[in-house]
Amino acid sequence: MSRRVINWVNTPVLMEAILRYEQGRLPKSMRLWIEQLLDLNNQQVETTLIPHSSHD
Repeated sequence: MSRRVINWVNTPVLMEAILRYEQGRLPKSMRLWIEQLLDLNNQQVETTLIPHSSHD
């Protein structure tokens, strides 16, 4: 079976997935998708992916 290639990603979905990834609330399949999409090594994610402003 050939591998799927992502052509585009819905920004709100990606942002929500990144937030949940940082919080450790993603299922394994979604966690792997984010790591692959952003070319992350799971040991690299000790820092935040999205800078959180003090305006929150």
